[in-house]
Amino acid sequence: MSKIIVVGSSNIDMTAIVDALPKPGETIGRAEFIQANGGKGANQAVAAARLGGDVMFATCVGNDLNGRALKDIFAADGINTKNHKMTDEAPTGTALIMVDKYAENCIAVAPGANGCLKPEDMDAMEGDIAEAEILLVQLEVPMPTVCRAVELAAKHGLKVILNPAPVAPIPESVFPMLYLITPNETEAEKLTGVKVRTSDDAVKAAQVLFDKGVKNVIITMGGSGSIICKADGSVTYVPARKVNAVDTTAAGDVYNGGIATALSEGKKLEEAARFASVAASISVTRLGAQNSVPQREEVDKISNNQ
Repeated sequence: MSKIIVVGSSNIDMTAIVDALPKPGETIGRAEFIQANGGKGANQAVAAARLGGDVMFATCVGNDLNGRALKDIFAADGINTKNHKMTDEAPTGTALIMVDKYAENCIAVAPGANGCLKPEDMDAMEGDIAEAEILLVQLEVPMPTVCRAVELAAKHGLKVILNPAPVAPIPESVFPMLYLITPNETEAEKLTGVKVRTSDDAVKAAQVLFDKGVKNVIITMGGSGSIICKADGSVTYVPARKVNAVDTTAAGDVYNGGIATALSEGKKLEEAARFASVAASISVTRLGAQNSVPQREEVDKISNNQ
């Protein structure tokens, strides 16, 4: 039995490190190239596992060299790969990333095999879902698959965490089944219509999500930290740890993996957010997605010294 089930995408990330992000029609030379493993689902599964979580990851990759390698890589991180699906219908997903000297990035994703993860795949793993405690999902796999995973998790009493990225319209029926939703400022605005620039804005956006039935909301605000809002009206601000960031590519994924792990250990939401914030702060000091994910002892060392 795995306490945490992550349902989501697996990609190969191809990253170019540039002095400045190009304008439309512009070619940027002298870039540094890095290839690494990514995908929001995979990043979050790896983060949760490295941070001490007991993780099962359900994903779909192509029946190609990259797809075959990924299963072994996940297993090496201690992730249960029982529901690792392989397809001949499409290649393993790919992300094209550019990162500038200020650690800002832009990303284009070719989903490939991620689009082949189906609702019936969720039905096939209902037994595994029933034995878990937490479901963590994002939106890089088809929405019907996300919805079915959430439905099954709610049926069996799991805490469901939705990281609504990349942001997309979400069926209204999903919101009441969510224990926690974790949008950033942009995602919160697109989901609620409230422009999020300040903590007061974040609280207003959270209220819209509460009205839809969500139980808890964390709005992440990059270097400004995160705002935890609960339906009972309580609001907690968690400041971001100050570091010299070099690449923010997987910071949100590390944060969500950290939240899932901490909750699976019985930590309160505020404690989980602080733990996740430290983990994310370490990740932005390193290049790459899964390459940047810290180990549990690194997070504990910083947390214990704060």
